[in-house]
Amino acid sequence: MKGIKARYIHVIMAATTMFLLLTSSVQAAGGGETETHSIASTFFWIAIILLAAKLSSLVEHFGQPSVLGELVIGVILGNLVLIGIPFFEIPKGDSILVFLAELGVVILLFQVGLESNLAEMRQVGLNAMLVAVVGVTVPFVLGTYLAGPLLLPGLNFYTYLLLGAALTATSVGITARVFRDLGKLHSPEAKIVLGAAVIDDILGLIILAVVSAIVTAGSVSIGEIVWIVTKSALFLIVTIGMGLLVTPHISRLFSWINAGIGMKFTLIASFGLIFAYLAELIGLAPIVGAFAAGLVLEPVHFRHFKDPEIIDDLKKTLKGVNDTLKAPVLKVIEAHSKRHVEELIEPLVHFFVPIFFVMTGMAVKLESFFDPSILLVAVGITGVAVAGKLISGLAVTGKASKSVIGWSMVPRGEVGLIFAAVGKSLGVVSDEIFSVIVIMVIFTTLLTPPVLTLLLKPPPVPVPKEEVVPEAVGFGFGKGYEVWQHAFETHIGKKSTRQAKTLGIRGTHWKLPTKR
Repeated sequence: MKGIKARYIHVIMAATTMFLLLTSSVQAAGGGETETHSIASTFFWIAIILLAAKLSSLVEHFGQPSVLGELVIGVILGNLVLIGIPFFEIPKGDSILVFLAELGVVILLFQVGLESNLAEMRQVGLNAMLVAVVGVTVPFVLGTYLAGPLLLPGLNFYTYLLLGAALTATSVGITARVFRDLGKLHSPEAKIVLGAAVIDDILGLIILAVVSAIVTAGSVSIGEIVWIVTKSALFLIVTIGMGLLVTPHISRLFSWINAGIGMKFTLIASFGLIFAYLAELIGLAPIVGAFAAGLVLEPVHFRHFKDPEIIDDLKKTLKGVNDTLKAPVLKVIEAHSKRHVEELIEPLVHFFVPIFFVMTGMAVKLESFFDPSILLVAVGITGVAVAGKLISGLAVTGKASKSVIGWSMVPRGEVGLIFAAVGKSLGVVSDEIFSVIVIMVIFTTLLTPPVLTLLLKPPPVPVPKEEVVPEAVGFGFGKGYEVWQHAFETHIGKKSTRQAKTLGIRGTHWKLPTKR
C-alpha cells in the first residue's frame, strides 16, 4: 500500500513538473505569436482542458457527478488570476475553443435525445406529463415574475425571462444514477421521473426558443409568441415523424454502399448536425434540432450495418452451443447491439462535452461573490429552484412518492448551464447573473443525491433486545457461532443445530430466551 501511494506521489510530481514547464514555454512564446503558433497553442489548451476535466472526476469518489467536477475545476482555473496567476486567461478568448464548446453542447443534446425513449415516455403517460408541465411552468413563473424582480430589482425584463428559463431545466442523469445505485431504477417513481425528464427537456427547449426570439427581436406580440411555440412544436413533430419514416431508407442506402462501422458512425453524426442546422434555419436553437435527431434514431434503423467485431466473434463462438447456455449470452449481445448507436457517439461526448463545461466554469467571475448581497441572491434563487420542482411532485396521482419525484427533478446540471450560456451570448445575462445561475446549478446538484438517498433507503428494522448470559455460562466458548455449529452438526445433527438457534445461541455468546 505504501509503495502504491509513493508511486502515485511520483506520478503527480512528474505531471506537475511537466505542466509547469509547458505553461512557462507557452507564456514565453506568447509575445510573438504567429498564426501557426496560435493553432498549435490551441492544441495545447485542448489537451490541458481535457486533462483538467478528467482530474476533476475525483468528485465521483465522493458520490458527485463528473459534470460538477468539470464545472468546479473550470471555476478554479478561470479565477486563478485573482491570486496573480493570469495563465488561464489565454484560452478564454480562443475562438476555436469557443466553437468546440458550442459543438459540445450540440453533441450533448444529441446524446440526451438518443438516450430518451419515446415508447417508455408513453407508458408513464399522464403522471409524467403532469410532473413535466408543472415542473417547467412553476419555476419559470417564480423566476421571471417573483424571484427575479424581488431579488434583483431594476434589471431588464429580458434578464428575468432568461433567469426563469434557466430554472426550468432538469438534469435527470444525476437522479438516474442515485436510483441505479440504490436498485430503484425500475420503481414507479423512477419511470415517472425518466419519462417526465424527456417532456421537461422538450418544454424547456421550447421556452428557450421563445425567450431567445423575444430577446433578439426586442419585443414581440402575443401572436408572435404563439407562432414561435407552434413553430417549435411543429419542428419537433415534423422532424421526428419524417425522420422515423425516412431514416430506415437512408440507412439502407448507405449500408449498401458500405456496411462498416465507419459509415454507420458518419451517418449518425451527420443526422445530428443536419438537424441542428435545420433548427437554426427556422429560427430555433441548434440544440433543439440535435435533440430531435437523437429522438429519431433507433437501433432498428441500422440493422443493415455490420455488427461490432466483438459481437460477431461471440456469435461465431456460440455456434453449436446448446440453447440453455446460449440464451443468457444472446441476451447480453442484444442489449449491447441496441446500445451501439449511443456507444458510437460516446467518444465525441468524452472529447467535446468536457470542453463546454470547463469553459463555462472559467466564465464565472468569483469576484462578484465578494459582495454578500450576490451570495444571498444565489441562495434565494437556489431556494426558488428547489421549491419549484418540489411542487411538481405534488402533481403525481396514485401511490408513487410525491417527495421522491419532486426531489428527483431538482438537479439542474448541464441543461441549466446551457441556458445560462445562451443568455450570456445574447447579452442579457451579466457576469453576476451568470455566476448566480452557475452557483444555483452547483447547489442543486450537490443537494439532491444525499436527500434522495435518505428518501429511498428503507428504514432500519428495530432489533428486539435480548438478555445476554455472560460468556462463562456458555461453557467458556468464546470462539463464536462457528464453534457451536460445528459441534452440533458433528455430534447431534443439523436439525438440532436449528433447535440450538431457537434456544438463543447467537454470535459469540449463548443467549437465553428473553423473559416474558
